[in-house]
Amino acid sequence: MLRRREPVPFAFLAEADRFRSNVTPPPRERASMSQIAGRWLLGLTIVAALVGSLVLGMPALSPDQSSAQTQQSQASEGR
Repeated sequence: MLRRREPVPFAFLAEADRFRSNVTPPPRERASMSQIAGRWLLGLTIVAALVGSLVLGMPALSPDQSSAQTQQSQASEGR
């Protein structure tokens, strides 16, 4: 059995696109000097941490030349 639905007027949706509110939001408060300095300090701390981890991590990522030479010498001896 088919149920018959009543037509839904969509005129209110078309009007919603044209609706403009006459209420303006309050202006944003300006950040104080201490807030700006805190943001800069936080940013510098994060950048310094990333650079420090890169500097400390680079020796671990580089291939170790001394261990490669000892492995070659052991392999050439036929062990």
